[in-house]
Amino acid sequence: MIIKKNPDEFQNYLSDASNYKGTAEAVYLPENEEEIIELVKKCNVDKIRITVSGNGTGLTGSRVPEGGVVVSTEKMNKIIEFNEGGKYLRVQPGIILQDLQDYVEEKKLFYPPDPTERNCFIGATVATNSSGARSFKYGPTRDFIIGMKVVLPSGETLSLERGKIFAAAYTFSFSTDQGTKYEFSIPQLEMPDTKNVSGYYCKKGMDLIDLFIGSEGTLGIITELKLKLLPLTEKILSCVVFFANEEDAFNFIDEARAATKSASSGQKNKISARGLEFFNKLTLNFLRPDYSAIPEDTCSVWFEQEVTTTDDELTAAWLNLIKKHHADTETSWLAVDKKKQEQLKDFRHAISPRVNEAVARRGLRKVGTDVAVPVESFQSFYKWMIAMVEHNNMEYVVYGHFGNCHTHLNMLPKDQDDFIKAKKIYAEICSEAVRLKGTVSAEHGIGKMKREYLLMMYGEKVISQMAKLKLVFDPNRILNIGNIFEEKYLQ
Repeated sequence: MIIKKNPDEFQNYLSDASNYKGTAEAVYLPENEEEIIELVKKCNVDKIRITVSGNGTGLTGSRVPEGGVVVSTEKMNKIIEFNEGGKYLRVQPGIILQDLQDYVEEKKLFYPPDPTERNCFIGATVATNSSGARSFKYGPTRDFIIGMKVVLPSGETLSLERGKIFAAAYTFSFSTDQGTKYEFSIPQLEMPDTKNVSGYYCKKGMDLIDLFIGSEGTLGIITELKLKLLPLTEKILSCVVFFANEEDAFNFIDEARAATKSASSGQKNKISARGLEFFNKLTLNFLRPDYSAIPEDTCSVWFEQEVTTTDDELTAAWLNLIKKHHADTETSWLAVDKKKQEQLKDFRHAISPRVNEAVARRGLRKVGTDVAVPVESFQSFYKWMIAMVEHNNMEYVVYGHFGNCHTHLNMLPKDQDDFIKAKKIYAEICSEAVRLKGTVSAEHGIGKMKREYLLMMYGEKVISQMAKLKLVFDPNRILNIGNIFEEKYLQ
């Protein structure tokens, strides 16, 4: 195991893509599960805090330590087993998502989860239940995790396989691999029906594996994953269409969303998008220096669909929808080959790092929403949100997974006063999303930066119950302290 104790050697482990910063005494880079177990046991006895580190692509401070030591799984980056017949892959947690996806696609299989930043560790995507554009059709990471091995804060291990251990109503009873028995109840909370990754996943009769997915490293350290794969559809239609006004773009998205949902329910429909993304005019202005072909004074929608019918039929169906909602067919970008599709994917992913870089140059952090609301409230919520930001003269861009009614409104503060004002606006947006029975975090998780908004969403009673659940596994309070809820709840 590599150990870094000189602060000059591990500064890059003390922040993430949000520019949130922390401190640590040392960084450990284990190469196998046995080394993790040994370290965890020692830290548990000595009550030394451990923060599990992903690749630093997160936006909530989840991997950023606040004292103690860091454990990075970057050396645990191997494929353990590829099973073509069973359509699954067993991997260590430190493998890069893009490398994993490239590997399985070479085998003519497909791993759908696609967070915007594909340079992340697969283990971190499971710890945060990541999603992305394709979650519109395929759902989040949770839906593709069929097995997992976890080192608990005690140093014991838990081998989980989907479909094996269920809660009896809201109570679990099971044993670790070493025979230690656990019996506890989970919070009885009402999770929103929207895309959601806020706090622990808790449902009546749930599978135990789902408790660990999205738990942000607070219950155990993932050492192995078993991932479900799908057959690869190699022919993809990918397109960016431009609209003169947002109303037309939203109506286009609404109709494409409805058509996709009817297709997924078995009705005959040629349109069945796997992603529907929106970019407002300010976002396109932000990108235009690098993408000169973007038409002036437009907003845009990116969509993508697997081609399972004839190309002409599918293209005609989308073209009719594009024309119906007054998009500019001549300036639209169409990609049917792999190279052009990758270029559109790069375009779709370009805005987030550019925004982060722009705000970091000011010595500040962007204030970006991760909210989702029910479809019937979405358009009015969006318009209310934009009106409030513009009334406060905030610089901003807005884009997101509008197929899932999930908005990334990024406020770009110019100075500290602007930053304070942006945080107040952010809190109002989260409050309204909760009032509409939505979520404060649809895909990025809570980490350390959004704890007050989770409290807003669930209330102190539920947060205390979540903290009590953590203490079942971590009575010595050593693992990823500060993620999801404040330490004061761990009393």
